[in-house]
Amino acid sequence: MKKGLVIKSDDTLVSSEELALINQYTRRELKAEEVYVFSVVLCDNDIDRDFERFTVESLFSLEKLFVGKTGIFDHMMSAKNQTARIFHCEVEAVEGKKTMTGDDYFRLKARAYIPRCESNSDIILSLDSGIIKEVSVGCAVKSTLCSICGNDVNSLSCTHKKGEKYNSKLCYGEMTDPFDAYEFSFVAVPAQRNAGVIKSYTDKKENIKMKDLLSAIKKGKDLSLDDMQVKSLSSYIEQLESEAECGRAYKKSLQESLLKMMCVKEQAVPVDTLKSIVDKLSIKELETLSSAYKAKTADASVTDTQLCCNKNSEHNKSNNNNQFTI
Repeated sequence: MKKGLVIKSDDTLVSSEELALINQYTRRELKAEEVYVFSVVLCDNDIDRDFERFTVESLFSLEKLFVGKTGIFDHMMSAKNQTARIFHCEVEAVEGKKTMTGDDYFRLKARAYIPRCESNSDIILSLDSGIIKEVSVGCAVKSTLCSICGNDVNSLSCTHKKGEKYNSKLCYGEMTDPFDAYEFSFVAVPAQRNAGVIKSYTDKKENIKMKDLLSAIKKGKDLSLDDMQVKSLSSYIEQLESEAECGRAYKKSLQESLLKMMCVKEQAVPVDTLKSIVDKLSIKELETLSSAYKAKTADASVTDTQLCCNKNSEHNKSNNNNQFTI
């Protein structure tokens, strides 16, 4: 969502209807002069700096969820940091205004109150003087859908990157199905749209295959894993480490065996040179070269015995080797 802000207006006086709504949250009936009220835009359906936006349907869901929520500073979740409370919310269309995508512009506007007292006088003065006016919201949505493929941007099914263009179409995420609203905060960095927005995703993650996960990591894709998926990934890494250790032991065995055969067959070459060659070979190359040297060694070991002559030759047809008999 785009950054929210306190609306400049003269509606700081509370009506009887609004006072009735406010007193739903108080322990005693407050009078109109005891409360300071103001209007604030919480969020809208325009694309933010994170290249995400709420759908109009999501704004209407948040309209109900934000009623009764507290206003704090800088998303600091502390009871003593509570400053204001929302007592009314409504989605409104701003006539003549469009979003970055050319859609009609909608915003979620809230009415909030602050008790008038000495400790709140500085806050009220800061609101009236425009020192405090930017806000951001904390809420949770089930999913954020890719504007290009329609899949959740946090799933492996989506291969697009927010902020990039595909066939001249901007990729952004549409935050859908809000299910909780936490608070709204007064923030000190108004230059960033959506600064401080808290988003969470509780949709059930798809079953991730490890090869797909590793592929996504290689591509630099942002991933959000639950506890079970983290455990699965950890177990998979341990398995890879075990297999890698076996592979290193096998490779070392091949290197030692090949080096021995080469030292026998290549006596003119220094051992250090042969070792340097062997160390650079892959397992496949080691296997191929070892097979070649084993075959060469086997061929060299097959020789005719002294007592065996070629019986097929004309000279030896009548020769029964009696001269070698002892």
